[in-house]
Amino acid sequence: MTPYVIALALLSGGAFIQSKSAAPEMRPHSRQADRAWRWLGKLSFYAWIGLLVWGVWRLHWSQPLAGLVLSIAVNALIGMGGPRPIWPGLSMALCTAGLVAAAYTIWA
Repeated sequence: MTPYVIALALLSGGAFIQSKSAAPEMRPHSRQADRAWRWLGKLSFYAWIGLLVWGVWRLHWSQPLAGLVLSIAVNALIGMGGPRPIWPGLSMALCTAGLVAAAYTIWA
């Protein structure tokens, strides 16, 4: 599995968790942490779209397709699991790792 596909899956999973955590009990207690998480989730979603477009433009068609399918599978797996108290931390970790992997993919 290439870093490109892994980056797509990480970004998608992190952004998906952030978008599905609307209940106040599923959000960080601190307003600053909640705001940072919201921005990190949005940044990850836009990075996911940009990385997908970059992959279509620069890579073989099979890699963006594999990344898209894996992203959908990760989101389905997270969605089937239901809300968990660990979601904010997991989402922030996935978003951060995904952004690092995306940067590595583009500039390496």
